[in-house]
Amino acid sequence: MSKFSNKYIRIRPVAPVKAGPGRALTHEGAIGYTPDLESELFLMAATYMATEPTFYETAEAREARFVDLVHRVTATNPEFVARLAPYLRTELKIRSASIMLAAEYVAAGGEGGRVVANSVLQRGDEPAEMVGYWHSRYGRAMKMAVKRGVADGAIRLYNERSALRYDGLGRGIRMADVIELTHPKPRDAKQSELFKWLLDKRHHHDAVADPKVLPVLAASAAQANIPADERRAMLRANGTDTLAKAGTSWERLAGWLPGGMDAEAWDAVIPSMGVMALIRNLRNFDEQGISRRSVNTVLAKITDPDEVAKARLFPYQVWAAYSNAPSDDWKAALGTTLDLTTENVPALDRTLVVIDTSGSMQAPVSAKSKMRRVDVAAVMAAVTGARSTETDTVIFGQHNKAVRFRKGMSTLGRVDQVAALVGSVGHATFGHTAIRDHFDPRKHDRVVMFTDDQMADAGAVDISHVPVIYTVDLAGYRPRSTPAGQRGRYTLAGFSDATFSLMRTLEAGRNANWPF
Repeated sequence: MSKFSNKYIRIRPVAPVKAGPGRALTHEGAIGYTPDLESELFLMAATYMATEPTFYETAEAREARFVDLVHRVTATNPEFVARLAPYLRTELKIRSASIMLAAEYVAAGGEGGRVVANSVLQRGDEPAEMVGYWHSRYGRAMKMAVKRGVADGAIRLYNERSALRYDGLGRGIRMADVIELTHPKPRDAKQSELFKWLLDKRHHHDAVADPKVLPVLAASAAQANIPADERRAMLRANGTDTLAKAGTSWERLAGWLPGGMDAEAWDAVIPSMGVMALIRNLRNFDEQGISRRSVNTVLAKITDPDEVAKARLFPYQVWAAYSNAPSDDWKAALGTTLDLTTENVPALDRTLVVIDTSGSMQAPVSAKSKMRRVDVAAVMAAVTGARSTETDTVIFGQHNKAVRFRKGMSTLGRVDQVAALVGSVGHATFGHTAIRDHFDPRKHDRVVMFTDDQMADAGAVDISHVPVIYTVDLAGYRPRSTPAGQRGRYTLAGFSDATFSLMRTLEAGRNANWPF
């Protein structure tokens, strides 16, 4: 990986996220900086988990602020919102927030809403998600732009395999409901038959798939009709081929097979599993004792650049897999997986990396996840530090301390070490003190800080001698602890490696525009 020249550091180019002096205080009561509307919307959208509370905001307050921002920016700069929506979904990998943003853009009267709505729908269940969100906010009468955008998404995304995966009986809004509400025009005779099958399944529970037109659905129905006491024999005889023809996921196999998943079942289904499903089941593979052939298949797939790119993993999801994987085989391979998910993180020599481990950072990213924002920070910080030379790492809370890594330690091993130190420096948020205590101009050219940026010491500690500070925001709160946009103060946001895309431009001494 190429390195950036230090001579550019003092040029201090301009960045798009801006925050200036204001009357707002941080949530810890220190001097705050107010972002402009576009910057506030971007920072919040890049870190927003819909319906989830954060340490300083309830879920209701957070949603209200997000919706208000979308409407206000749409009124003054609709093109910004229209471009942000697909970027949020495609590059930053934020799913629910991008659907909300697109729907609210239409509700606020943004032009080209059909295209914007369609652009954020990238998975087979997302047309229904868009419909469900609209109904929850505005009732059953959908604006035409939403209706047509959802119809476009359904035409693009609805196929046999997505129907098997995303049209479960437990879903409140089914694919047939989307078809009836938005009237998508089938792209060909095969999709026309699929739509009829979905409608029959929804209303009559007697959908029959023609094997000549819908072979996957027909094979799935035939598989479901195999007597329970014959299923394991079928699996042993020609399991992999039969499962592939029927589009059987491991979740469906686990429910179909008497006794659930054993080594034989995993061996049959592993060849068809994607990277995300594989890394989530590494412990199960070890506990059931899968074959060496299957182990090699898993290792090859989770270290394959194309397969990892297709999986669209967050780096912290790799860490979650690593922390739960018992086998050294998996741990070594996941190091490669992490590298593949963080290709945009630049190598920055002579850098002080600062990690916020305060109490607010220890809140989980979502109610369904055990991952905390501090874990996200540790992963991104470890990658930043591991790819560079002459880099120092510091954690902070009430106090701060340097983290000493063993020479040759893997990136994931670095994360493990930081995670073990969480809580050891107290729970307050004295990040500027940490920068002051550890920045050394003889060793460092910049600071990269991973935080929710709600300092208790902002304005009370002089850090003006630090030429460049990148604040990687992991929460998107409105008051900022540092200015942003120019004079060596830059704010990035998000959980994916795309967070760092602007840094490359800034480090090259060029002014940066929005990356969308």
